[in-house]
Amino acid sequence: MEHIRTAAVDELTELQRIEVASGAPFHEIGMVEIAGAPPLDLDTLGEFQRAGRAWVAVDADDRPIAFAVVRLVGGCAHVQQLSVDPRHARRGVGRRLLGHLAAWAAREGLSALTLTTFRSVPWNGPYYARCGFTTLSPEQVGPELARVLADEADAGLDMTDRAAMRLPV
Repeated sequence: MEHIRTAAVDELTELQRIEVASGAPFHEIGMVEIAGAPPLDLDTLGEFQRAGRAWVAVDADDRPIAFAVVRLVGGCAHVQQLSVDPRHARRGVGRRLLGHLAAWAAREGLSALTLTTFRSVPWNGPYYARCGFTTLSPEQVGPELARVLADEADAGLDMTDRAAMRLPV
């Protein structure tokens, strides 16, 4: 059983490796641009780590097998990235990380977890719905989360397949 803890600065390149590896399944569904997207850069990961908003799930040898980073968006803990090494996928690691993030957000006095994701990708929108997230209507998306979606559109993501989701904590 893995353990969840804050990420260490010397693990940031491993987080990049995990993010790249977790993108590989997008090849199988024809989303080649997503599969080939670069991971979060080391400066950005370092900012999350220094702010205490980067967590890793580690194996019995204390090696990262998954990670999540959170930023504050509209009074919520926004899951900027959650990646599980495919060798450890489908074992509940991502769900346990989400539970850890929700507990952290509640302790911080935040109202919810939010994220943006692909509606049609089974390990994205449908997965998060099974974890208790609900899809927000355009009217429910506040101005800060709307900016996140606008940035994704500017980056070339297909907005017809993007969803903003929320999980109260």
